[in-house]
Amino acid sequence: MTPRLPDAFLGAPLAHRALHDVTDGRPENSRAAIRAAIAHGYGIEIDLQLSADNQAMVFHDYALDRLAKGTGPIRIVPAGTLTKTPLKGGDEGIPTLTEVLEIVAGQVPLLIEIKDQDGAMGDVIGPLEQATADALTGYTGPVAMMSFNPHSVARMADLCPDIPRGIVTSAYAEGDWPLNQTTRDHLRDIPDYDRVGASFISHEVADLARARVADLKAQGANILCWTVRSPAQEAQARKVAQNITFEGYLAPHPG
Repeated sequence: MTPRLPDAFLGAPLAHRALHDVTDGRPENSRAAIRAAIAHGYGIEIDLQLSADNQAMVFHDYALDRLAKGTGPIRIVPAGTLTKTPLKGGDEGIPTLTEVLEIVAGQVPLLIEIKDQDGAMGDVIGPLEQATADALTGYTGPVAMMSFNPHSVARMADLCPDIPRGIVTSAYAEGDWPLNQTTRDHLRDIPDYDRVGASFISHEVADLARARVADLKAQGANILCWTVRSPAQEAQARKVAQNITFEGYLAPHPG
């Protein structure tokens, strides 16, 4: 049976890359941003990349340059070095998934995005999914997993069959993605939803009016969205989405 998204994920808004604000010393996906989200009672969305020694690191980009005081691909650096590599705008290193799970400890729902490691949304995957599953062993808080890459979601179905899983979806507009047209056209139609045993999607907020989103919702899929950046955008998004992933403001809690 396909595991359903717990109700907790449809309540409090989800802080995108945790409740980050570098002007307050809280970089994206940092421990400080995670603690701030918990303090505000928000759910948390985080990203995972792989270290050189196959550890799941909580970090969005494929390269260190934008977010951390380092250069080059995160994939070629061991976890022990990454945890000591300061994040820009804060005073902490890059956390591991294990560290984040210890901080969250079931206090709020945690939505984990596994970043595509194939480079073309293909099936050259595995180590990051395994590292994620290993870290999640024994975790009992509300947690769900998702990826843009359906192959990654399918792998997580094998590794963690009881944890809800979803697909991150998009309009896949030309110029926005380093993917060929055939791949973009395939992914845009979300054809893998049933195959991977998904129970939700997190869809690009500007594309929520797409007919395929409405079809999935009518079939019982939970609809989340990314990334809401204003109250006005949130009001529009909630006409379709059951919850939002937000950043740049403090989203109100449901009344």
